[in-house]
Amino acid sequence: MRVGFGVLGPVTAWDGTGGTIALKGPRHRAVLARLIVARRGVVPVSRLVEDLWGDPPPGTVGAVRTFVAALRRALEPERPPRAPAGLLITSGPGYALRAEPDTVDAWRFERAVAAAATLPPQDALARLEEALGWWRGPAYAEFADAAWARAERSRLAELRLHAVERRAGARLSLGLAAEAVPDLDAHVAEHPWREDAWRLLALALYRTGRQGDALAVLRRARTLLVEQLGVDPGPGLRRLEADILAHADHLDPSAGQAGPSGQAGAAGHAGSVGSGDGAAGHVWARAAAAYDRTVASGARARLESTVGLLRGLAVTGGGGLEAARLHRVAAITAAEELGDPALTARVIGAYDVPAIWPRSDDPEQSAAVVAAAERTLTALPPGGHEGARARLLATIALESRGTPPHALRPGGTRSARGLQAARQAERIARGLDDPALLAFALNGVFMQTFHRAGLAPRRDAIGAELVTLAARHDLVTYEVLGHLIRLQARGALADFSGADRHAVAADRLAERHELPLVGVFTQWYRALRLAETGRAPAAEVETAYRDAAARLDGAGMPGLERGLLPLALLCPRVRHGLPAPADEHIDWGPYEPWVRPLVLLAQDRRDAAGTALRDSPDPPPDLLFEALWCLTARAAVALGDRETMRRARSELTPAAAELAGAGSGLLSLGPVAGYLDELATAGSAGQAGRA
Repeated sequence: MRVGFGVLGPVTAWDGTGGTIALKGPRHRAVLARLIVARRGVVPVSRLVEDLWGDPPPGTVGAVRTFVAALRRALEPERPPRAPAGLLITSGPGYALRAEPDTVDAWRFERAVAAAATLPPQDALARLEEALGWWRGPAYAEFADAAWARAERSRLAELRLHAVERRAGARLSLGLAAEAVPDLDAHVAEHPWREDAWRLLALALYRTGRQGDALAVLRRARTLLVEQLGVDPGPGLRRLEADILAHADHLDPSAGQAGPSGQAGAAGHAGSVGSGDGAAGHVWARAAAAYDRTVASGARARLESTVGLLRGLAVTGGGGLEAARLHRVAAITAAEELGDPALTARVIGAYDVPAIWPRSDDPEQSAAVVAAAERTLTALPPGGHEGARARLLATIALESRGTPPHALRPGGTRSARGLQAARQAERIARGLDDPALLAFALNGVFMQTFHRAGLAPRRDAIGAELVTLAARHDLVTYEVLGHLIRLQARGALADFSGADRHAVAADRLAERHELPLVGVFTQWYRALRLAETGRAPAAEVETAYRDAAARLDGAGMPGLERGLLPLALLCPRVRHGLPAPADEHIDWGPYEPWVRPLVLLAQDRRDAAGTALRDSPDPPPDLLFEALWCLTARAAVALGDRETMRRARSELTPAAAELAGAGSGLLSLGPVAGYLDELATAGSAGQAGRA
């Protein structure tokens, strides 16, 4: 049964038919709500007790377990007795609700609002109308006074207000000003301090021919702000009043003043996001308003400024990373349409977001960025623009990650473009003596050091140079990248004390500079580290990996997330000579071709396993290259496939001194040398048998 959860109103749950699931009393709902707030993370029992009771009486731990048991029965009524829970699970010292992202209305709402920002006004309006219809009342309605719910309720409420204003902006962009007025009128009455709401209402009234009402709204807004807050209206409201009095041409509906997808310009968005955020929010709002006031809406500088914002947005993780990727392509397209190769080069090259995982989150988007960069390189006039060329080349190297170095181009020709571009970018950057450019280029070089096994020492050297270079020139995100690269490389070389030091350094920088995605990688590394001690119980290792996997949910890295947890849990089984899980329902993600033969062997289907092994492609050139070849080697030995054994031995030999997979910083299949020994022994036995 697929269970849905609702928190945009009173907390509730629905079964697969949409029927309401009985959740019993308020404490049961509180436990469920607290776990949803944790977003699939583990909440220790002690924290549940503290949050639900404050000053807990005796016996509350037992009460929590009783509530959990009742919730499990309600949420999974068909689960057999004593079968492990699949939704509300026990993990380590507490519990976690492993709800899928699309089963919680609040999580769907977040994604819908982020997606609407990338859509044309018509589609954005439909998406926002649907999403706002999911609200049944205030978020977590019955927990308004609960301290643990306060931040989440406030965040969701702010997001809803922002969505209401975006919907109004989309209506204005579509010429539906009359439809926008009633909702905006109610909106400003309930939330009178939101300046952008007043701006949108006045603009909507003006576009319906009600100039006097529009000016009256602006005067009312000024009176409220001056008398209640002691502040003057912001520049957006002042400018609109002047434009209305002057009957400015750009207020005509065809001018699209609401902005794309209903985003009412940078000042409006800043006023929404920054409200209530103290000094930082105030500075952001005022600076954005000044930018809106002084930089023309069609100015090319706006495109370059947009990419700068996207670069910062990307490192916030989650929806920020996904939104940055979407807007990046739109910015590149807009730049190309202007027909200025130098501008396009700057727009493409300014997105120098450090990357650690050599598998694209969106291969189609990466291909589009590479194609645009190649076109721009060709279009740049000869002579000069060397820095721009280097950034375009580094972008090609980064976005070509995970592509075999001799992949076929359309038409059948062979290409090593990514590696070539990385080397060219590095050469130009060193010649220009530009530290930031060199750091970007070295990231591209790193992404192209997976064309064969055994390159951990080379990547370690790149990481060391990045750490030194970035620390000297205050390039914080690249300093973090350097530490993460060295964490991976030292892990591959079985130097875990060295890897530990880099994990600590990366975490310290991330905490100081608010880089939440870093913790995803370091938590995975600590699960790997626990497994590599060889002393932790299997259940403890599994819990560590599941907790790490929970951090990936919503982190905005689908290229890393899918299939990784099952692969990590498979590794200890393979190392100890145990069969793979025979369960056909496990989602192995992109790793399925190399796991499939072992799964079929576990099902005693040797013929099918042999076919799957022969059909499996060579592993892609990335951080799991050695690990996937070791899985292939294990299946080949079991099946006596001598040709695959020969290829595996050839590919793995350069990495004989490394731990298979540990170079990812995520998982390990143990020493490559052990698999090479298996291959050699099986090969010798085969030769003896033929003799």
